[in-house]
Amino acid sequence: ELEDPNYQGGSWALPENPAPLEQAKYEICQKVIRYKRNNKLTTEEFAKKIQLSQAETEDILYCRLDHFILDRLMDYTNKLFSPGEAKITIKEVDKKIHAQTV
Repeated sequence: ELEDPNYQGGSWALPENPAPLEQAKYEICQKVIRYKRNNKLTTEEFAKKIQLSQAETEDILYCRLDHFILDRLMDYTNKLFSPGEAKITIKEVDKKIHAQTV
């Protein structure tokens, strides 16, 4: 239910094996959520600050990753954090084979 793109309630969970793009958008959303909470802003106040509708703002606050693209998300966060900086870390994933003895 939570991973269904039509699900409108609550925050969306990150998929079990998220793509790097999903992970990046999720981490930015988490920073935005912390900013809102730390500054004790209502959703309406926060929407005005980043110049979005309340519905678009809720997409970010509820981590609805399929509802926006990374560059738009960066534009919104640049209104909160100055200067905006994005870092991309590429690392090789250890693909060890796991075995279980029964």
